[in-house]
Amino acid sequence: MNAHRSIRLLSDAPLDGPSNMARDEALLIEVGRRASPPTLRLYEWDPPTVSLGYFQPIAAFERLPAPAGSLAVVRRLTGGGAILHDRELTYAWVLPDDHALLAGGPNRLYELAHQAIAAALRDLGPTATTAGVSDDSGPRRGPFFCFGRRHRFDLVVGEAKIAGSAQRRTRHAVLQHGSIVLDNRFPQQPSARVDGPTDDAAQRLRAGLRRAFAEVTRCDITAGTWTAPEGAVAADLIGKYAGVEWTGRV
Repeated sequence: MNAHRSIRLLSDAPLDGPSNMARDEALLIEVGRRASPPTLRLYEWDPPTVSLGYFQPIAAFERLPAPAGSLAVVRRLTGGGAILHDRELTYAWVLPDDHALLAGGPNRLYELAHQAIAAALRDLGPTATTAGVSDDSGPRRGPFFCFGRRHRFDLVVGEAKIAGSAQRRTRHAVLQHGSIVLDNRFPQQPSARVDGPTDDAAQRLRAGLRRAFAEVTRCDITAGTWTAPEGAVAADLIGKYAGVEWTGRV
């Protein structure tokens, strides 16, 4: 199969916020260098963590009351509102800038990923549809949490959001990652949820996403492992995401 029609799958165990964000950036760097293949990464978070959008001021988090305001915090490479990562599954999709799936423009990746997510969620019960319209939220206005905002490609169940995504583009590669909520024990972040035990739902969703991404992209998605260079780049980046300079940069 053409290399552009093959995507490596990385299925990670739960990690803390700095480790997760370091791994996403490491993939963006290594795929951009053509040292790593196009990759779909699936992962979870432990402990529960609030991730700030790239442009969100840290002061907005510091004003957040408990319980969410008492959680760990990290800043993403991507924009949008904050996300409370707890009982959810996160995906990261990293492609080189000349990948065939980018031919349809930047929004095409949102469409494809959310088609796949909606298909995988149907196997767990929820019928998710695209929101269809965007609100006027921005880095310094609108609800603090991403799941209180609406972008036209977001997935909703009824009026409640269940999945949303954001992108970071360099001259050489594209990172798109997003959160899929399974359960919600922090009402400060409004969201839909999936019925049933969260651990079971997460495992079923991982399997469902692999099938659904393969179907909507017409790519061969093959389980793979982290390379030693990727691991080294990620290890070097953990300090950045754990540090005050990056997290408090806005």
